[in-house]
Amino acid sequence: MTVRETVNAAKERIGEADLAELFEGSRKVTAAKGKKVVVLDLAKDPDAQQQLAAVVLGPTGNLRAPSAKVGKNWLIGFNEDEYSKVFG
Repeated sequence: MTVRETVNAAKERIGEADLAELFEGSRKVTAAKGKKVVVLDLAKDPDAQQQLAAVVLGPTGNLRAPSAKVGKNWLIGFNEDEYSKVFG
């Protein structure tokens, strides 16, 4: 699977108001905070959209880095195991 879109969250300021547009059409978000990994199924879980900001935004209110869109799925933050699953 190849990366279709990346977001340089360290340089681009993407806040809560931008999340609906950014994640529109996405199916799954895998967000890592340290060793903790949270997976939101945006396509099937009606409550996932409401949890999105808490999972993908850092303490400054901006999208956490690194952030990458792979197909219709997103990887937010870094977790070696999750990146290995996607990129091998």
